[in-house]
Amino acid sequence: MSTSRGRVLVGASIILLALNLRVAVGSVGVVMSSLQEDLGLSPTAAGLLTTLPMVCFAVFGLATDSIVRRIGLHRTVVLALIAITIGLALRAFADGPALFFAMSFLALSGAALGNVSLPPLVKVHFPDRIALMSALFGAALMGSGTISSLVSVPVSQGPGGWRLAVGMWAGLAVITLLPWLRLIGHDVKTKIGGAGGLPASAVIRSPLTWAMLLCFGAQSGGAYAQFGWFAQILADGGVDTTTAGLMLSLLTAVGMPMTLALPWLIRRWGQTPLLPLCFGGVTTMGWLGVLVAPSQVPAAWAVLLGLGGGAFTWVLAMIGYRTRTAAGTSTLSAMTQGPGYLVGAISPFFTGLLHDLTGSWNASLIMLACAGVIIAITGTYIARSGPLESRI
Repeated sequence: MSTSRGRVLVGASIILLALNLRVAVGSVGVVMSSLQEDLGLSPTAAGLLTTLPMVCFAVFGLATDSIVRRIGLHRTVVLALIAITIGLALRAFADGPALFFAMSFLALSGAALGNVSLPPLVKVHFPDRIALMSALFGAALMGSGTISSLVSVPVSQGPGGWRLAVGMWAGLAVITLLPWLRLIGHDVKTKIGGAGGLPASAVIRSPLTWAMLLCFGAQSGGAYAQFGWFAQILADGGVDTTTAGLMLSLLTAVGMPMTLALPWLIRRWGQTPLLPLCFGGVTTMGWLGVLVAPSQVPAAWAVLLGLGGGAFTWVLAMIGYRTRTAAGTSTLSAMTQGPGYLVGAISPFFTGLLHDLTGSWNASLIMLACAGVIIAITGTYIARSGPLESRI
């Protein structure tokens, strides 16, 4: 759709898609105690449920490129939304752990397809607005988890209980599905697959692919360690629990304006290493600040780490900037996000494991500070790199 009206429709549809990709996660954590009571979830099963999103994002993220090549980009989005709709709706009727896990798996697999589809969608429809659209869908991704968590709490306390709180989000997926059904008639399969497709083996061997993967993985791992352990680390460092929780909220809140500022930042410095060096630098400073003085100025460390979170949207934008074709964007997106989310899944585990093995958070914090260094180094390579297609 090349008309102004068509671009507005596609742009709005992309943002709506992003708004659906974290509700399956955000709506569950806040009602976990009710789930355990009603469904008989053991602590181990509850722990598995919290790691399921990252596993699905990793496994189905890698598979998305092949699906796009076979059925088309828009049809992949429709498939993703159907999976999200069915999964979210049916898990609200679960009478035991098996059905709830199965439907969560279905919804999260759809979310994984959507994750990887976002960069090639922007590349196809907005090649002249990559930074803007990446910032908008990045903000929508962040807002998706936050909004679903905030709204699900009061809903779960009403007559519908946790079932309405986790199932009502299927309505959002249905609303999002409607414009995408219309867009099937304008699918872009021919631009993704066929002779224009890139062989996965060649993409895997590209240094740019590995730089993208490591940068995204370092950011993802640090982010999920923040969600899982930041408040606890501050509390163990002498910050009262209420303030520690507020610091995590501050960290998350800082990420939204940073993401929305990225179009201007990329326009100003996007083709230089300055942005990844800054993202990596403030991330390292934030974790080292928590290591050295956790209770002195915790708000400063929260703000620094929140600013460092801008690396997430920056890397996603670079997937589009560092590819010439939609085929390259699709393949690089899958190779970046699939393994990158796997790192995100295991990072909180290793953060806690190092704490248990050493009896303090020092080793964990040094590891997380090193993730900032990885972001800076790999991001510098990405910023200076040429297009993926010129390297394979």
